[in-house]
Amino acid sequence: MFQNKSATTVLHDTSAASKFPVKSTYRIQPRDILQIRNLQNIKYIVDDVAQSSSGVSGSGTAGQGQTFEVDEDGTVALPAIGHIAVSGLTRVEATRKIEGLYRKELLKDPIIELKITNLKVTILGESVAQGNFPLLKDNTTLVEMIGQAGGLTKSANEKNVKIIRGTGTNKSVTEIDLSDISSISDPRAILQNGDIIYIAQNKRAIRSDKLQNINTYAQPVTLLLSTALIIYSLSRQ
Repeated sequence: MFQNKSATTVLHDTSAASKFPVKSTYRIQPRDILQIRNLQNIKYIVDDVAQSSSGVSGSGTAGQGQTFEVDEDGTVALPAIGHIAVSGLTRVEATRKIEGLYRKELLKDPIIELKITNLKVTILGESVAQGNFPLLKDNTTLVEMIGQAGGLTKSANEKNVKIIRGTGTNKSVTEIDLSDISSISDPRAILQNGDIIYIAQNKRAIRSDKLQNINTYAQPVTLLLSTALIIYSLSRQ
């Protein structure tokens, strides 16, 4: 996929790319769903009996951890320690805060794992799998997410991968050239919640589709002309 190029190579950009917003790590907001488990002693975070995850406070399975919804006031209610303010914190900051509170109130050296499970990106176009994919890890890159989708198809144009960010009239688009190895470290290729990744077709695939479309239209016309010629020949006999 990657080729070594000169260090002066500039990644392809659209007219809006100069305004492409590159933000810092995601900060927790009300109505986010947090999946939390204590790797040292799961009984204080996870019920011993597995339950089906419903996306509401206190649900989950012992293997994955419970899920807790952040309330409108920015707090999340956790077993044994009550309501904890987490809105505005990064995932790492919230993890450390919860660890500290459990250590102070209840546990010795807890190891908390926290994921924000409602974050996602959408992949469209020439990837092996398409649709919505969870954004569970901080600083997930475009290459990592395409890998989760199974990689690019043979028809993909790796030089023209678009990341569409924003909503309504406030959308920004940037193009990433995945054939350039420097795209791995491009800060614009770090994904954010709600991003849409579109992978275009390469020129060969586009030509093949056009030829197939021409054949699709041409076959009925050819059949009609052949039938008319047969009828004309029979009528002349």
